[in-house]
Amino acid sequence: MAKEYDDITLHKVQRLELEILKDFMSVCDEYDLKYFGLAGTGIGAIRHQGFIPWDDDIDIALPRKDFDRFLELVQQKFPEKYEVLNTKTNVNYPLMTTRLVLKGTKFREYALKNIDCDFGLFLDLYPFDNLCDDEKQFKKQARNAWFWSKILILRSVPHPVLGFKGFKAHLVQFICACVHYSMRILHINKFWIYKKCLNACTKYNHQPTKRIGFLCDTNPYSNMFDLDDLYPLKKLKFEDIELNFPKSLEKHLEYTFGDYMKLPPVEKRKNHFPFELDFGDYYENN
Repeated sequence: MAKEYDDITLHKVQRLELEILKDFMSVCDEYDLKYFGLAGTGIGAIRHQGFIPWDDDIDIALPRKDFDRFLELVQQKFPEKYEVLNTKTNVNYPLMTTRLVLKGTKFREYALKNIDCDFGLFLDLYPFDNLCDDEKQFKKQARNAWFWSKILILRSVPHPVLGFKGFKAHLVQFICACVHYSMRILHINKFWIYKKCLNACTKYNHQPTKRIGFLCDTNPYSNMFDLDDLYPLKKLKFEDIELNFPKSLEKHLEYTFGDYMKLPPVEKRKNHFPFELDFGDYYENN
């Protein structure tokens, strides 16, 4: 399979992901759970009123309380249709996000091709936690969460995808491989690493704070919002639906991506083209 989607295949991926999103929204709206699109999904809504044309995923965030409640509800509402995939449900899953996976499909990215998980077409869910108001303690929280999230990845992936090349990339890949194989030799428990990261992320959830965020991305500061910039949520057109977004989405996107309204050059139009892709019965029915 070539490492580039044809238009028909990409469109099918997007349609099925949109179906997952609609089911997700139906549960959240029925039980009054807060959720909102972010990152590339936000750019897509503003710039294209839907998917970025070459994009193949949807990013949704929920405050931790609503996130936990949703995971309970979706397994009651759609037990035959969806699987919840995270480190709690499969200790081999190496990320701090959760995937709502469409059963009967396969979608395995190249970076995760050797991970022992049943990857399928999915909705990416980001749990947002309280971030400490004290700046010194916040930076400590962010460092700890980011560090353990990367250790969790390295426990399963010896050669993670990097955003740079050259000698520096080779050096970092060598170090990553050393860390990976050292942890394997020492039998470092994956779930123990996950708990260390989770404890850092949720450390201040017992008290009100002025901002919330997800600290386990490539940049720990890229997905955080002051509550005054986040609420009240607003609705924007996304394909054939209206989806919730942060009140100050444009401000956040400009801070994170710069001139997000300008199309990037073709060579920088990235997606998650899969190593393995199978639509299952949906290939016939959709």
